[in-house]
Amino acid sequence: MDDDKVGVALEYSGSVPTILAIARGVLFDRLIQIARKHNITVYQDSNLAQVLSQIPVGSEIPEVLFKAVSEVLAYCYRINSEFKAKLDSRGIL
Repeated sequence: MDDDKVGVALEYSGSVPTILAIARGVLFDRLIQIARKHNITVYQDSNLAQVLSQIPVGSEIPEVLFKAVSEVLAYCYRINSEFKAKLDSRGIL
């Protein structure tokens, strides 16, 4: 196991994505398992995860990270039609 692994779960239900969960080590592996079990798209970017992991859980992402996170959301949008339908239903896209 690699204790340097970090995973960050984002929630995008308002106007700005928020940090839903941060997991390291064994909890990182569990976070990935949960995401896959629930067909949640997993995007791998260790540098972005390290930066996002410094933000407290429940906090909105800072404006300086909007571009990076928007690229993640765009990736999810492209590969996950359910994610697209969710955004469309909110009038975001």
